Amino acid sequence: RLRAHGAALVAREALAVRGTLPEVQVSTEVSSEHPARMLLRHSATGYLVALGAQGADGFGTHIGSILLSVTSHAEGPVVVVRTESEEQPRPRESGPVVVGVDGSPLSEAAVAAAFEEAAERGAQLVAVHAWSDLTFGSFVGDPYTWFPMSDIEVNEEAILAERLAGWQEKYPDVPVRRHISMAEPAAHLQRWSESAQLIVVGSHGRGSFRGLLLGSVSNYLVQHAKCPVMVVRSPEGVQAHED
Repeated sequence: RLRAHGAALVAREALAVRGTLPEVQVSTEVSSEHPARMLLRHSATGYLVALGAQGADGFGTHIGSILLSVTSHAEGPVVVVRTESEEQPRPRESGPVVVGVDGSPLSEAAVAAAFEEAAERGAQLVAVHAWSDLTFGSFVGDPYTWFPMSDIEVNEEAILAERLAGWQEKYPDVPVRRHISMAEPAAHLQRWSESAQLIVVGSHGRGSFRGLLLGSVSNYLVQHAKCPVMVVRSPEGVQAHED
């Protein structure tokens, strides 16, 4: 009975996809394998894995869920799509693609994916860079902040421009807007998710510890962003970072 129910479910969804995008080839699979393991297996050969942000029980996803297991360990990009509701209107299709850039080599894969998505969608790309992952209150009494903030901003602008330069040459038709903030990257990206059609982030960045595969910013956004979130992981970069 369970297999029959599963077969009917995926057949219905395949029919819906074909009705919307008849040119797309659709295959289905019903398995007793653990859902996270099955999705991770497909992530090794798939272009990307797409997940809903809430399961069939209607409860939000939290640490230890299938959602975070897959976004933490998938071998390719994962797109998390939140369930729409009246309280959460669908973002405008004319909204930008927003990418979080932390200045580390590991964010290069996220920037590459963001430029590709913006080009495919004919959208503006907004590159968001925060000087620190901390909150503003954390800087009280910090001697480093005695330096003029304008000097720090100029330095961070140079870092961001360097990360984007090659990609802007590769995608000259993608309009790019740069946004610099002093701190709280998750909060800034969350605000952008209210108008963006897609947020792109790396699986972890400059603040990650060995073995912590999903960074705090990515973790927060896949659970709370108001638009789809793409989490990009660079296997080569992760290995180099951990070594």
